[in-house]
Amino acid sequence: MNPPVAIRRLSTAAADFEAAFAELQHWSEATDQAIEERVATILADVAARGDAAVLEYTRRFDALDAPSVAALEIGPQALQAALDGLPAVHAAARVRRYHERQREACGRSWQYRDEDGTLLGQKVTPLDRVGIYVPGGKAALMNAIPAQVAGVGEIVMVVPTPRGERNALVLAAAAVAGVHRAFTIGGAQAVGALAHGTATVPAVDKITGPGNAYVASAKRRVFGRVGIDMIAGPSEILVLADGSTPADWVAMDLFSQAEHDELAQSILLCPDAAYLDAVAAAIDRLLPMLPRRDVIRASLEGRGALVHTRSMEEACAISNRIAPEHLEVSSAEPQRWEPLLRHAGAIFLGAYTSESLGDYCAGPNHVLPTSGTARFSSPLGVYDFQKRSSLIEVSAAGAATLGPIAAELAYGEGLQAHARAAELRLPAVPPARVSPTGAA
Repeated sequence: MNPPVAIRRLSTAAADFEAAFAELQHWSEATDQAIEERVATILADVAARGDAAVLEYTRRFDALDAPSVAALEIGPQALQAALDGLPAVHAAARVRRYHERQREACGRSWQYRDEDGTLLGQKVTPLDRVGIYVPGGKAALMNAIPAQVAGVGEIVMVVPTPRGERNALVLAAAAVAGVHRAFTIGGAQAVGALAHGTATVPAVDKITGPGNAYVASAKRRVFGRVGIDMIAGPSEILVLADGSTPADWVAMDLFSQAEHDELAQSILLCPDAAYLDAVAAAIDRLLPMLPRRDVIRASLEGRGALVHTRSMEEACAISNRIAPEHLEVSSAEPQRWEPLLRHAGAIFLGAYTSESLGDYCAGPNHVLPTSGTARFSSPLGVYDFQKRSSLIEVSAAGAATLGPIAAELAYGEGLQAHARAAELRLPAVPPARVSPTGAA
């Protein structure tokens, strides 16, 4: 007989709710110092010794012995062979179609001329080369396809293959997603190789993709040398339910994130106490059937919660405070509540929209902000693989208008050369002024 899952039961009407809610949301920002120190050592070693260090760490951590890093590269024929050996990949077409729409909406250059003939605008250009860290097949699609749609010149994939075991789904996804080069290396050493470059692995401009604590730490440390997408934390799901969805469906949705690892978080908010009881019963009944039941139990008991709210409006307000990675609106009227929701990585509307569909094949990108960062960041997209440059072409008439303004501000800051550069372009050049700092 399996014991019931000891998941937290909270009520917003309780006097201690705020304290209990704060404890539920607490997530230490301090990373494991041992991991940080180890990653720093690995990155420095890869920067100094290049291929030799990558080979050494690949042998040590992945039990994969190779004569050279070149031998760890997966050729395009191998990627294509993996694709040919699998059924048609329909998910890739949906993901590509979504990101093409995204490019149309936000990835275009533009410019205009004002009344004096001055041109102002924005030039959007793709990155030259990006590195994608791919621990699984969907990660290849979600990272490589928006990079390809953005027009990135070269996409370099790194994929951990412990003991040399290659996942055919990952290779097939890489082929269909347009990966140019692929290496069977993982961990902090892979991030270091992409950031610094080695004799074999080319240095990239940006690194994207999920990974474990070592990968997250490495990405944090190389930021500045290269761009990164985000620092991902444990997976999260928040379900807003009005009681109209079968309890078994919602219980399984909570499991879908809890099964990732013990630190994943699954929370249900609902104004119907009887429905919360039904979901709790479904959790106890369905959990023993799942292979990863021990991981799910640890996650639900450690960081999960069933929260009784006063209303759906209050549930939406609490959701905004949490800013979850995945937000399911499991309601008969999801469009009624969507306008109230401001902060989430992805919003899944309606009972039939399980988070798992978004994971694999719905279309929108599934590399999402975690740990409350949806308050200020967005899912991975085409825009992450592009950069914007300002365009300015000032006409003679524009220089006559703007020059005195710029000069006045520059003199105020004591920057004489700035001021004179603007004044020299005026039709009648005024004499140099003494700046507030006393410089002529």
